[in-house]
Amino acid sequence: MHAGIILAAGSGSRMGGPKATIEIAGERFVDRAVRLFHDAGFKDVYVVLGSWQGDVPGAKILINPDWQTGMGSSLRVGLEAILKNPEYSSAIVSLVDLPGMTAAAISEIAGTPSEIVMGTFNGKPGHPVKFARKYWKEIMESATGDFGARNFLKGRDDVSFIPLDYLANGKDVDTPEDLAGLTGGL
Repeated sequence: MHAGIILAAGSGSRMGGPKATIEIAGERFVDRAVRLFHDAGFKDVYVVLGSWQGDVPGAKILINPDWQTGMGSSLRVGLEAILKNPEYSSAIVSLVDLPGMTAAAISEIAGTPSEIVMGTFNGKPGHPVKFARKYWKEIMESATGDFGARNFLKGRDDVSFIPLDYLANGKDVDTPEDLAGLTGGL
């Protein structure tokens, strides 16, 4: 069984506030991300919060007390939580600030039989990413700062890269200008 993990703990310093609470068409980024995982067939979706903490319907909330140290600590919090449930065979990890993500893209990554799967956009690696359970402890040990799983992934030849351009847009939203550049259809 897959577990979904959405990293949403950051303060959104370049945005001027936490991105989890940004609304587009009346829906917060965090709620949209959770909905996409559910639409992709996930029963269990975990959201790692930190800078902003609040209610997220349909998600299991995890609080990262060290969110200021970067994405790595949030990834560790998420993996540590799901490690306690032996039913989970893989984790699908995504970010809260991907308004162009789709349930179809999440399903594509989850359904790829490889143990390590990474979505790509225009040939560049992005999210979501799938990790088989056997790698979680190693990822937790290597996740530091804003690198998340980058140190774990570096130099590996067993990563399946799946182009997702035809299913989603992998552009993240980091600044007010990025947000202003979004168009309808989300």
